[in-house]
Amino acid sequence: MYASVQLLPHKTQSMERKHPWIFSGALKEMPKTVEDGEVVVVFDSRNNEIAKGHFQHGSIAVRILTFKNELIDQDFFNMRISNAVELRKKLHLFREDNSICRLVHGEGDEMPGLVIDYYGGVAVIQCHSLGMYLQIDLIKNALIHALGDDLIAVYNKSKETLPGRIPVEDGYLFGACDTPHIALENGVKYQLDWITGQKTGFFIDQRENRALLAKYAEGAKILNTFCYSGGFSLAALKEGAREVHSLDSSKKAIELTDANIELNNFKNHQSIVADAMNFIRETGEEYDIVILDPPAFAKHRDKRHQAVQGYKRLNAMAIQHIRPGGLLMTYSCSQVVDKQLFTNTIIAAAIESGRTVKILEQLHQPADHPINAFHPEGEYLKGLLLQII
Repeated sequence: MYASVQLLPHKTQSMERKHPWIFSGALKEMPKTVEDGEVVVVFDSRNNEIAKGHFQHGSIAVRILTFKNELIDQDFFNMRISNAVELRKKLHLFREDNSICRLVHGEGDEMPGLVIDYYGGVAVIQCHSLGMYLQIDLIKNALIHALGDDLIAVYNKSKETLPGRIPVEDGYLFGACDTPHIALENGVKYQLDWITGQKTGFFIDQRENRALLAKYAEGAKILNTFCYSGGFSLAALKEGAREVHSLDSSKKAIELTDANIELNNFKNHQSIVADAMNFIRETGEEYDIVILDPPAFAKHRDKRHQAVQGYKRLNAMAIQHIRPGGLLMTYSCSQVVDKQLFTNTIIAAAIESGRTVKILEQLHQPADHPINAFHPEGEYLKGLLLQII
């Protein structure tokens, strides 16, 4: 029923550790008749079946879907997506004051190559592997099965994540919904537009860190850089921040922030269109709290040193504009910059700044972005809450 691939002798160690990727160098040979995206059975060198997964020509040759002897069919996706939805319900993310969460997080939910975000009844699918895209109808059906009345529409937004492989068009797979669509995160209203917005329309992975900022926000003057739709700003204003400045180099992002500020009827807010590095270098302002949440500075290992230097410069400059006793929330989503390297980089920035710095908390992605214990690469968001003396 399925095509097969075979591992070289002594190349089963990662499979024994349940790692969900098989690299091309582990295969006895690259199959010539297997198409990208096909489900394949993986055999060890002694012809024992050990896994099934999506095949693709490239460095990662197989993304493992299961280590069991089971079919990759509608029942398979129904079970996996139902398990993912039940986890989010256990995390109390389906609440009257919260209707935004990540439903499926790739390897963390045993569905490598698949991301699904949920916005107040709308599931937005983003496929990062051709195999998942080819099974998108099964995924759509599984969402309908798992969510029932909690589902208004299913939207496919995979065109930008599957460039040049096959013709891909974004669009609704089930139902429809006008955009911008309003959904709630911890009582704050957001306008969501998965059609024109970045990623699937929102950066859900900072939800718990926005809630953490809210604890310190009352009466504070805050700078939120790389603000996109203003998430940190809105969380702070909801809890009584004295003044918030939201900064982004994108005019479109600032317009989205302003719309969200108006939607929630918040005051004491100023929007700034500017490059973060230039603004922080040149401003004479001082803040009680600064948030640095830049896009990935490096997506490949050959850019890692350059990224580290960028994080160091940005943080060293920001520290100089924080009042004594104030806070810095700083993040990296660069997967090639691991947690220890990021921490060491921020310590180097603190030394360069000449200020005394205390690490109050180590921050990371929330529980609806789970990390498969056998796939440490899934931990991509690193952050620190620092007090600046």
